[in-house]
Amino acid sequence: MRPSKKSPTIYDVAELSGVSISTISRVLNTPDKVNAETHKSVMNAIDQLGFTPKADARARARKNTHRIGVLTPFFTAPSFVQRFRGVASALSKANYELVIYPVDSINRLQGYISSIPVMRNIDGLIIMSLALNDQDAQRLSSNGMETVLIEYSHPQLNSIVIDDEHGGRMAAEHLISKGHKSFAFLGDIEPPEKFAIHPVKSRLMGYEQVLSDAGYALPAAHIRSCPYTQEESRLAARELLTLPQPPTAIFAASDMQALSVMKVARQLNIRIPQDLAVIGFDDIDVADHADLTTIRQHLDESGKLAAEILINRVTNPSRPPQQINLPLTLIERQST
Repeated sequence: MRPSKKSPTIYDVAELSGVSISTISRVLNTPDKVNAETHKSVMNAIDQLGFTPKADARARARKNTHRIGVLTPFFTAPSFVQRFRGVASALSKANYELVIYPVDSINRLQGYISSIPVMRNIDGLIIMSLALNDQDAQRLSSNGMETVLIEYSHPQLNSIVIDDEHGGRMAAEHLISKGHKSFAFLGDIEPPEKFAIHPVKSRLMGYEQVLSDAGYALPAAHIRSCPYTQEESRLAARELLTLPQPPTAIFAASDMQALSVMKVARQLNIRIPQDLAVIGFDDIDVADHADLTTIRQHLDESGKLAAEILINRVTNPSRPPQQINLPLTLIERQST
């Protein structure tokens, strides 16, 4: 009888990649502490050999871990907290544990993407607001790591997205319908983080297009690119509202920044909505309390749906990937 093919070992990975076993261990367990060239060499060897650690074999023998991972940047921001709430509610009902992997750099993101599918310490992965290249998607798919993307789409993986450009168009159409003729925009258009999805530019694009089509200008002086922080948002709002001819309508790319605009307006004795209309994006919990008109992107629902899709995929991996576009809704309150 022909002997069965021997499974690749960590020694085979070491020989092929030309590094020590301890270095391979660091790549798998603390990838952010390994330089990019070494990391790539080791992961290429692992992919080529189809190596899986012994811990993975034990996990497969147990069938599953009942743990779902969430890979995310900015996990303390209100919009992300609401998405987590949706994820957690669905996982709790199905008796799954939630594991959070915070991403604060491109190296940490690549480390997680390479090690998580190989180590198999979780049954599935939800990736929030992070871009994946084809190699990343292939590694997740070929290692059998069921994955759902939120705010990004890849044909090999399940995804839940919204049309940010359409959201910008909705904001412009609403403000025009209210009779405004002087418009402004405030948001984090060019953020420094290159590892995360940044939808603000798309929201601005849709907003600007509708204004242009309707014959209204959006002058460069009325576009303020500013970080998400309250201090920077308030400074940008003050610059807009103290112009010689200030705008009468401002679209802020997030609710938190819209609330900063409203606070500065009150400090300057500018009445809302009589003198200034303000519209945000997200519909976080506090937007209702502040009577903020906003574009709702169904945050809780997206998290809940992602978790439900993932659990179904874990139990039935033969299903084809799902690509879901969640609708946006304009919620009109007292700020416009």
